Amino acid sequence: MNAMSLWKRLLILAVCSWGILAAVPNFFYPQVEAHNDAAAAIEAAGGTASEEQSAALAQWPSFLPSALMSLGLDLRGGAHLLAEVQVEDVYKARMDALWPDVRDALRDLRDQVGNVRRQPSPDGTLRVAITNAAGMPAAVAAINALATPVVSLTGVGQNDIAVTSEGNDIVVQLSDAEKTATDGRTIQQSLEIIRRRVDEVGTREPTIQRQGTDRILIQVPGIGSAAELKALIGTTAKLTFNPVVGRTTDAGASPGARNLLLPSMDEDGVYYIVEETPVVTGEELVDAQPAFDTNNRPAVNFRFNPTGARKFGDYTAANIGAPFAIVLDQEVISAPVIQSHIPGGSGIITGSFSVEESTQLAILLRAGALPAEMTFLEERTIGPELGADSIDAGQRAAIIGMICVLTYMIACYGWFGVMANVALVVNIALLVALLSTIGATLTLPGIAGIVLTMGMAVDANVLIFERIREELRAGQSPARAVEIGFERAFSAIMDSNVTGLLTALIMFWIGSGPVRGFAVTLGLGIITSMFTAVYVTRFIIETWMVARRPKTIVV
Repeated sequence: MNAMSLWKRLLILAVCSWGILAAVPNFFYPQVEAHNDAAAAIEAAGGTASEEQSAALAQWPSFLPSALMSLGLDLRGGAHLLAEVQVEDVYKARMDALWPDVRDALRDLRDQVGNVRRQPSPDGTLRVAITNAAGMPAAVAAINALATPVVSLTGVGQNDIAVTSEGNDIVVQLSDAEKTATDGRTIQQSLEIIRRRVDEVGTREPTIQRQGTDRILIQVPGIGSAAELKALIGTTAKLTFNPVVGRTTDAGASPGARNLLLPSMDEDGVYYIVEETPVVTGEELVDAQPAFDTNNRPAVNFRFNPTGARKFGDYTAANIGAPFAIVLDQEVISAPVIQSHIPGGSGIITGSFSVEESTQLAILLRAGALPAEMTFLEERTIGPELGADSIDAGQRAAIIGMICVLTYMIACYGWFGVMANVALVVNIALLVALLSTIGATLTLPGIAGIVLTMGMAVDANVLIFERIREELRAGQSPARAVEIGFERAFSAIMDSNVTGLLTALIMFWIGSGPVRGFAVTLGLGIITSMFTAVYVTRFIIETWMVARRPKTIVV
């Protein structure tokens, strides 16, 4: 029997030792989790630790691995939301932003087109009337000159707007290619903003992913309720700075064309009439931090990017003495009078905030405004008690499954079954270690994948042991039978595991949520099963045979 080379033996021992050490923290989950949270908090505080944090840090030795498998929503409890993004809102915003450019372009052609006026139109459509129909071709050409190429692979060679004429009206809409590209960007931006908002408050391992063309699935383990999650991500936090036209106490007052009637956040019964087109928007913010104003009241400091800073500075320089409305989600937070030119693009938002509200507002503004409103189609809250029950049920299933497998292997293969069982325990340790190292989220389907891995691991050993039996019946010596058994069973083991691995990859690629969790566990389990069945089991058997040198073996 050709024994393994020394370097292979050392490598196998090193991998198995690492797997066992890296899996151990998961058996002390509460202590290690408290240790990790305290370590992160101390690092964020620049090394300063409170007594509670120091006590939590001491619950687990710092020299041992501390990576854990994250528990999914069905195990930890938390909130589940399915949201639909109203992408049509973006079409309307694009047309509203295009109107000043269209007006300026046609103003240069006033001799040909006459007077220019924006007409009422459905959301997402810009309808402009001219008084001189003879200038229609020149007007259409001028607006077409504002078009830009679509930024997408499917829209190559196409423009972002479609311009048509109907009588004395010019109709401008986004082209179909641009709508498709805009939808994709809107969903992607919404995903990123939601992820940033959720991560800001320190929740663990959220699942935030696209479903279909315009829906987003949000699952956040450890959060109190779906209502709490909606309060965090459902607010658009759309900040704008609008010129003030007037002020009134009449809630039914007509604001006039291209103006808005918005309520005051601080003053009951007071409404502001502001221009619909803002001077600067929250999209041009680069930072927002909770602070205190000169009267020691909670406030939010903000800072614009260079483009926003220039527009903000130019407007304040040209409108000294005029009120300027700070609007958050269609409510006027405050409307201060511009006292002087404000260069640099920074300022402060004051209002009737508590410390918590100013902190939350800063988080929302830093994350950015959601590009479109979201409608929540489904919401669920899973309590931690249900999660604990799921963990207990999963643990029972895994333990019962392992006991059955271990008993079967010993009953069928005796001492060789015991050695296969040792390799099986190492296999589970390696799988848990890999899941912890890559930060995978463990769910109930993931536990099912672990149980399935147990069966697949011993399946490879069954093939090997049955082949060894055949060689013993053919008259081979024990050492030669073991060598041939491992060599000739390898191809069958490889074929079955490769097909299983391909299935796991397809499930991960096509599936979502729990299906992907199962696929990750199954795929890693196949890899660890191949390693332990072919190499670890052989290492154990060879070590035993070298030590005992049996004349006969019973498999």
